[in-house]
Amino acid sequence: MDLGISARLRPIRDAVATMVRDNIAPLDAEYFAEVEVGDRWQFTPRQSEIIEGLKSNAKAAGLWNLWSPVTGHALSTVEYAYLAEEMGKAHLAPETFNCNAPDTGNMEVFEKYGTEAMKQQWLAPLLAGEIRSAYLMTEPDVASSDATNIALSCVRDGDDFVLNGEKWWATGAGDPRCAVYIVMVRTSSEGPKHQQHSMIVVPSDAPGIEKLRAMEVYGDDEAPHGHMHIRFTDVRVPAENMLLGEGRGFEISQGRLGPGRIHHCMRAIGMAEKALELMVRRSLAREAFGKPLAQLGGNFDYIANARMQIEQARLLCLKAAWMMDQGDARAAAPWISQIKVEAPRIALEITDQAVQMFGAQGISQDTPLARQWAHLRTLRLADGPDAVHRRQVARAELRKYTQEKV
Repeated sequence: MDLGISARLRPIRDAVATMVRDNIAPLDAEYFAEVEVGDRWQFTPRQSEIIEGLKSNAKAAGLWNLWSPVTGHALSTVEYAYLAEEMGKAHLAPETFNCNAPDTGNMEVFEKYGTEAMKQQWLAPLLAGEIRSAYLMTEPDVASSDATNIALSCVRDGDDFVLNGEKWWATGAGDPRCAVYIVMVRTSSEGPKHQQHSMIVVPSDAPGIEKLRAMEVYGDDEAPHGHMHIRFTDVRVPAENMLLGEGRGFEISQGRLGPGRIHHCMRAIGMAEKALELMVRRSLAREAFGKPLAQLGGNFDYIANARMQIEQARLLCLKAAWMMDQGDARAAAPWISQIKVEAPRIALEITDQAVQMFGAQGISQDTPLARQWAHLRTLRLADGPDAVHRRQVARAELRKYTQEKV
């Protein structure tokens, strides 16, 4: 089992790390400051200049669509995991390399399951970084952690499907560049429970779509990206927009979520590394009670524990990535669940310790820590809450010792 940085990956990883450190991270604060200028849900000229300039530089350097085995560098999941870690160290980094959620997952769906027409209309501009997309699954009126509860109605009517219902936490749907949604819908109430749902492609400007509000994450609406609450009222979508066919929604979702969870977790490890760096620099630069902060209280222990936790989490994530590379999704699933619990939890704990080291400044806009903390706390719910993933890990463990259905 080789979890190291391969010879072909090293120059790519070094180039990504250098660009994140020298070109992207220094622009994060300026980009966020622009959110308060004019319409929060439109990009200012300076924001557009920042992000489009970074994307052009990444394309010119051959660091584009790195996630994709088709249009990128044909990297393994283990190899890409190292790049995702580097991208976790700056907010704008994933989009700079066209490796941002939820677009990577949606592009994978179009690549694996889309028709040629879908690929031309939606995949091509997504791969080019010309548009954005959103993935709509969670709903306000059901426990969406059990996705069999998803209830948004999708009924065949002649050559169309008609959609009625609500979705929320539609990440990226607030972005003015968001042109297309992939929507998990209910197409039947009969038969096996995992064959009652489907996925359908919906243009974001289809008549009957109403953005009710932006959901706030600890008081931040995350404009202009946003997580939107959306209502569908008699939204008509051509029947050919159905992915694979009715009843195959869960089949598609499992193909989509596995890689995305690995990407999230490795970015979380990058955030933990960033938090540890900030914590250490702060502990050496500031004094209190006649000593550097590093020598006060339990700060030695906090720093040491953070290093050990990061190393453990990285290895677990790489093991999960390696399991995915073996091609057996069922065998990889418990490993993905393990890291989906541990990476955000550990990164959140280290970020919280860094906040403490900075004092009041740590919860302000003067460091990336407050925004990072909110993102990591959210990640413990996104793509399945901790309790669901722990349940999957426990079921896999119990199966080793009993023939009982668990």
